[in-house]
Amino acid sequence: MILFVMRIFTREPKGIGMAGLKTRENDADVTKFLDGVTHDKRRADTEIIIALMERVTEFPAKMWGKTIIGFDTYTYKYESGRGGDWMITAVSPRKSALSIYIMPGFDAYAGLLAKLGKHKKGRSCLYINKLEDVDLAVLEELVATSVADMRLKYPR
Repeated sequence: MILFVMRIFTREPKGIGMAGLKTRENDADVTKFLDGVTHDKRRADTEIIIALMERVTEFPAKMWGKTIIGFDTYTYKYESGRGGDWMITAVSPRKSALSIYIMPGFDAYAGLLAKLGKHKKGRSCLYINKLEDVDLAVLEELVATSVADMRLKYPR
């Protein structure tokens, strides 16, 4: 997943056939998905992040693929002419950590990351073991800033 998100910003993703992307917005029930998360703390933390992302984006939570809860969308297009829609921000309650998707990556957010607290990061994924490890106000500012940046880059 991390590699795919990274490819969105650099070149056309591999593995897109005639059927399109495997990870797409769908009508699966977010609550039903969360009910299946067996790690109680991870489920509770995800519910807090969902509320935060709904507040920031002003969009409801939607399932993307089987395990990602996304908010709002943007449309991207490659030089090849191919393109599609993707979530502006998202969260996934993985077994090892909460994965929070910050689509622009982290280059512009070093100051916020320094104040955030205990975390790890990939290209566009922020990994948090539990919300008590981070400053929620800083996390909300990070999500809000990244959403605003995505909306500037990809206006409707």
